[in-house]
Amino acid sequence: MTTSAKAELPMLTMDPLASGPYQDDLVQVVREDPAARPQRVPPIVRTEHFCLRRCDRRLEVSHWLKPEQLDADIGGLLVDELFAPGWLTGASVFERVFIGVARSTGDDPLQSWIMFYENTLARIHEYWRVPQRDPRQSWIADGAQVLQRVLRLVPAGEVLDLGSCLGFLPLLLVERAQNTVTASNISSGAVRLLAAVAARRRTPLRTLVCDAAFVPLPDDAVDTVTVIHLLEHLDDQEGHHVLREAVRLARHRVIVAVGSHHESNAARQPVRGFSRDRLIEMGMRTGMRFDAEEFDGGWLVIHVG
Repeated sequence: MTTSAKAELPMLTMDPLASGPYQDDLVQVVREDPAARPQRVPPIVRTEHFCLRRCDRRLEVSHWLKPEQLDADIGGLLVDELFAPGWLTGASVFERVFIGVARSTGDDPLQSWIMFYENTLARIHEYWRVPQRDPRQSWIADGAQVLQRVLRLVPAGEVLDLGSCLGFLPLLLVERAQNTVTASNISSGAVRLLAAVAARRRTPLRTLVCDAAFVPLPDDAVDTVTVIHLLEHLDDQEGHHVLREAVRLARHRVIVAVGSHHESNAARQPVRGFSRDRLIEMGMRTGMRFDAEEFDGGWLVIHVG
């Protein structure tokens, strides 16, 4: 196995839609007016997009991002400029700063998140038209390839996405008008945000707060279940329960995508990596026909029934 740094999205265990600037006992995040007078507190470090200061007992992260710059790659900017150099550390701090930056770029939190989603989806589509590798840590560059492959593998019909994170896959599935989609996540904050964004965009998306190993739906509830870059964040027993639940819920197909190596990132530390042999072992444990391959990570497609 290898180890590498990778930009990723936070789990959003905190409320992404709370009003006002982000502030807690450890971190506060503010949008800085470039025309304002310099603050009296000297910076610890000032980068291309961020300034880090110590204000009393808190760390203050200020930024001057414009609305058109707000997308999923703010995670990459944070990794490159603040976390990889060691100015900030830890998944919890990453989540707090990510949410703070996203919430503070627009006039109100929901409007900021709407811009975040619209910009990200537009740049995913742009990447599909003209693939370009961003030299920075880029979730969009990495994620667009995975999302495109999932869309090719998912047939028409009802889809349940387990561990939806911020929900870009469910939104893209709904866009193509051949799927009815339910996005699920154990994080109530992430589900609340996705539901609010979908409602504002008039996107017919269902949402569900649940543990991916214990989904409150009947057997054979949907045609296809997707489990995309979730299992690498779970231990073997938890992953087994999630895969068993996915097979229970699917009438026809379960699609699993995982990272093939141990990859360290500021958002979440994966518990394990996967090889093709490991995917084959997982497929055989289901007792069903399956396909396993390596393509920008590992892929397991289980043919149910």
